[in-house]
Amino acid sequence: MRDSHSQEWLARSRQVIPGCTQTFSKGPTQFVQGASPAFLVRGRGSHVWDVDGQEYLDYSMALGPVILGYRDPVVTKAVKRQLESGTIFSLPHPLEVEVAELLTQVVPCAQMVRFAKNGSDATAGAVRLARAVTGRDLIACCGYHGNQDWYIGTTTRNRGVPESVRRLTIPFVYNDIDSLARIFAEHPHQVAAVIMEPVGLEPPREQFLEQVRDLTHREGAVLIFDEVLTGFRVALGGAQEYFGVTPDLACFGKAMANGYPLSAVVGRREIMEAFEEVFFSFTFGGEALSLAAAKATITTLRSHAIIPQLWEHGRRLQDGFNRLAAQFGLAQRVVCEGLPPRTMVSFTDGTGAESLPVKSLFQQECLTRGVLFSGSHNLCASHTREDVEQTLRVYREAMAVVAEAVAAGDVLERLQGTPVQPVFRRA
Repeated sequence: MRDSHSQEWLARSRQVIPGCTQTFSKGPTQFVQGASPAFLVRGRGSHVWDVDGQEYLDYSMALGPVILGYRDPVVTKAVKRQLESGTIFSLPHPLEVEVAELLTQVVPCAQMVRFAKNGSDATAGAVRLARAVTGRDLIACCGYHGNQDWYIGTTTRNRGVPESVRRLTIPFVYNDIDSLARIFAEHPHQVAAVIMEPVGLEPPREQFLEQVRDLTHREGAVLIFDEVLTGFRVALGGAQEYFGVTPDLACFGKAMANGYPLSAVVGRREIMEAFEEVFFSFTFGGEALSLAAAKATITTLRSHAIIPQLWEHGRRLQDGFNRLAAQFGLAQRVVCEGLPPRTMVSFTDGTGAESLPVKSLFQQECLTRGVLFSGSHNLCASHTREDVEQTLRVYREAMAVVAEAVAAGDVLERLQGTPVQPVFRRA
């Protein structure tokens, strides 16, 4: 059982915060209760500390925004300097122009830029813009695109979204161009945009991204890449730079400001200019602290070989993980997938179905050994080779426990608390 302060804060939060969290993926249902910290109070580099003073090596990195490391000195200095002048003003701040210019220099599709705060803001704005310029209503989507009604209505978390809104967004399958072609065929001249994560756990096959681009343009729709996760991580200009496929619009967030709240819609000038009429306006869209952080973050990523380091360390971690799984006879049940800068671990049972109990036991054993594991590896500049080697030592010990439990059939009995629950329920 965790020390008292963690449980006390969790009990207090239950009284005043639905779900005890502002973000589902950070909440208590995503960690083994009784074995996991519930609140973190500080971070430095690749490490974090909880309310009980316990230190952990972190790979979630706040779900991806922290690309340089917690409390990066260059970013912190830039924010402190801006703080002395103010945070928000009655007219635009020059940083809005400077950061927009930076984005047009590093992102292939970016000719103009509008800022927001969350990835969900950006994807919703891009969808609204596409509908405006095409005069169409339907959206074809692939991947996760945030909390707004237009997308979340396609998921099992669709309570509160009107059925009429749900019908306007149609998912298609990654690496299956026919699934997208069917949407266009069944709804001729009705699809405003194709919005997709350009890459997730599996890489594009048979020039899938090129096929999507060409089909979307033939059908007169707008192609939007949701680069909230991939931006500034797989390449400075995102997955569109890495794969050499340029969309009409793209949405960025997370790693752009090393943990400060900022997102952006970027894209072709002739489409972006419609934002002069399409309503996309936020009181804090031009908030200067986050813009100062973004300027410092992008400049650092641009001038240092950080992204190649993410690939190097991420590949070492991914390959090491999968070797361990094979050594312990778990290769068919536990696998680390994705591009090295951001990987996910999949846990399955003997039938191939997702196994949250196995994930929970692995997470629990990592936590007791000082690694904060939530299922993903978001590498940052502060992760060292020594961090990776230490993590693999912990993973070896955790894997041994899991292998023993799977063989004995007592995975659930070994958990110190409630196992991890799914964010999205199966339909």
